[in-house]
Amino acid sequence: MFSNFHLSYQWLNYSRPSGPPSPIPDGLERHWLDTAQGTLEILSAKPSTPATGPPIFFCHGGMGGAWVWTEYMQYLAARGVPCYAVSLRGHGDSWYPSYLRMLFATSRRVLSDDLVAAIEWVQVRENSEVVLVGHSSGGGLSQGILSEGRVNVKGLALLGAVPAYGSLGVYMNWAKLDPWFTIRLIFHGWHSNSPLSHPILTHRAFFGDSFPLSAVIPFQRRLNRYESYGWPFSMIRPFASAGSILRHVHNAGTSGTKVLVMAGSQDKLMNAQVTQETAAFYRAAADPEGEGVRMELVEGAGHHLQNDVQWEDGAGKLLDFYKGIA
Repeated sequence: MFSNFHLSYQWLNYSRPSGPPSPIPDGLERHWLDTAQGTLEILSAKPSTPATGPPIFFCHGGMGGAWVWTEYMQYLAARGVPCYAVSLRGHGDSWYPSYLRMLFATSRRVLSDDLVAAIEWVQVRENSEVVLVGHSSGGGLSQGILSEGRVNVKGLALLGAVPAYGSLGVYMNWAKLDPWFTIRLIFHGWHSNSPLSHPILTHRAFFGDSFPLSAVIPFQRRLNRYESYGWPFSMIRPFASAGSILRHVHNAGTSGTKVLVMAGSQDKLMNAQVTQETAAFYRAAADPEGEGVRMELVEGAGHHLQNDVQWEDGAGKLLDFYKGIA
């Protein structure tokens, strides 16, 4: 009966991280962006020759950081694409709010402020609008700032992203995946990391069948110490308009495609149905034939498709989307 409970306290933390920043991945550079609230980490990967296209800007989801994009950034930079990735407050090596402040007083709005500040910094640095890529709750954050007109971008890629029409179905998927979700959360005193408090739980929620369980441990060590509740809870109900989002995506390239909706075929949270519904949500607001929206599935990959075994397949699909943007 309790074989799938996986109750562990080993991976729960209540204090800010200490010590020096994590090592910089090969081929990447770290920048520090000072904001009124604190310093944000931005990682970049530059091509060896001058780039002719716009930069790609990556936004991580819950429990992540700029580091989750390492392989994509290395892959794309090697093919001539300048890349940047931000760690929002309380993530990666950016400044950390306290446990209680992060859980209960860090809203989607203030995380959006971090995202906008980082995008604007890159736009000035590169003298170009960006192609915005958002994963999971970071995809929700990306849709929110576009719907509000806080930034304009060249293209939008949503990877396993929270849908703008609301994420209630996503959490229903998680509840089906993990029947002990709520009971375990109570045992953990409502700690935000309870659903990912054991490597087996993380593997089940984030990766496909072919991802080795042994590889989850180093990934687990990089996850946030704690996470905002206000961020995901604010997206359970509809929070952004497809029409408003598309008005702030300005692809003047050959493809005319503005939005890429992509997920792993074994994503158990943003599953195939959610992915198809998200693509349909945008197609209904795009041109009559829906040609401005592209949908892709990465075969065998789970929710963290950018970190799964098949990451290169997804990076290639993102590159194909990028090639049609100017």
